[in-house]
Amino acid sequence: MVSSEAVPFSKSGGLADVASSLSIALAALDHDVRLILPCYGSTDDSSFTQLPYLVEIPNGGKLEAVRFRHKKHNGVSVYLVDHRWFTERKGIYGDTSFAPYADNLLRFTLLSKAALSLCRELEWIPEILHCHDWTTGLVPTLAKHDPDKTFAKTTVVFTIHNLAYQGDFPRLDLLLSEIPVDPTLFSGEGIHRRINMLKAGLEGSDLITTVSPTYAKEIQEAQQGCGLQDLLRSKQSHLFGILNGIDTDEWNPQTDRLLENHFSSEDLSGKDILKGKMQRRFKLPVQADTPVIGMISRIADQKGFVELCQGSPCALEQILTDLPVQMLIVGTGDKAIEEKLTTLAELHDNLSVNLIFSNEAAHLVEAGSDFFLMPSRYEPCGLNQMYSLRYGTIPIARKTGGLADSIVDIAQPDGTGILFDDMSGTAIYMAVKRAIDVYKTEDQDISTIRKRGMGVDFSWINSAEDYVKVYQKTHKG
Repeated sequence: MVSSEAVPFSKSGGLADVASSLSIALAALDHDVRLILPCYGSTDDSSFTQLPYLVEIPNGGKLEAVRFRHKKHNGVSVYLVDHRWFTERKGIYGDTSFAPYADNLLRFTLLSKAALSLCRELEWIPEILHCHDWTTGLVPTLAKHDPDKTFAKTTVVFTIHNLAYQGDFPRLDLLLSEIPVDPTLFSGEGIHRRINMLKAGLEGSDLITTVSPTYAKEIQEAQQGCGLQDLLRSKQSHLFGILNGIDTDEWNPQTDRLLENHFSSEDLSGKDILKGKMQRRFKLPVQADTPVIGMISRIADQKGFVELCQGSPCALEQILTDLPVQMLIVGTGDKAIEEKLTTLAELHDNLSVNLIFSNEAAHLVEAGSDFFLMPSRYEPCGLNQMYSLRYGTIPIARKTGGLADSIVDIAQPDGTGILFDDMSGTAIYMAVKRAIDVYKTEDQDISTIRKRGMGVDFSWINSAEDYVKVYQKTHKG
């Protein structure tokens, strides 16, 4: 496994959860799994052992000296790339999410080269090289063009976690990366021609996976293909969508270490107590009979906040004014949207906006809410809807990507949530109204829907078994 992040060592988003959880699940299935990632300034490497290897990697016009650190973590051998381009910076991709480092091409080219060098130093040539997202996009090219043919029998798998992030850089920067010029490394034409690391990964891999079956179909069309839809369609026989799993130990309402009270599908009384504690914590009126809709999200266009907040009155204002509901939002992101949300919260006592990033708050909101809103424009997989279902919190979501694959609309006999199709403020409002109608109507017992969702198995072992089946499709050994 080659990744730019993995919990608990580094994290900026869902990639970190997947890289770690999938590795651990594969190890539990008795596979020899080794995970390599950078050692950032924020990485706690105190429990790692320095390995005796020193490799000199050509990059940026000179030889860069790279060392490695190692530890065993939940059955997985984890290796950290020890180099100043990583260790001397606290950020993963930039000092903030809005200011990426100018030398990221060099940094992640170094990661790619270091991953292959480590295999040689260990004299351990994997049957599968599994690369995650644009930061590892040069691994397939480097493995295929290795002059010693070290990886000739290795199957290269590339996972798209979010096609919108492609790692594109000025084409002349390729000279600094010291990689042979190959047309598959570029996207665009003429003066618009640029290095595209994600495209390079797609072109050079034997198999491509992405994080849900529906997203695998969506990215082959122009609306969500991000300019790569034609390439993906040409590779559709080698493209597979596998729904992510979740950590069912961390996200378990019966044992959650971040909650003071616990509950199960057989006894939901603890959830009711947590709802009151959540309302007090986030300064909402403590009203047991008023449904609470939670949102834990990056505050960004992708997550539906434009449709939720645009117009006067906007959809969020209409929900707060027309419907007997409380809304609780936790997250950070776009400053203009943050300001709009803060202004609305000052005008409506049934809206609580909390511009924070907090794992403890996330667990409390998932556990204490009645519904969870995810009006995403696109969602490759999504994890919060799975957490919600596990905690008896009914998701209200747009029918896209992994949301469509993990939620069954309550119009069906085995329904677990509420889905809507259109990407508009009106559609969001109507979906929320439908949820409130269900909450207030005795014809459809809401506790039955809760318990049905809590019974769905989203454990990583299921996903890992699906990955093994994909690995075996072009196994070269």
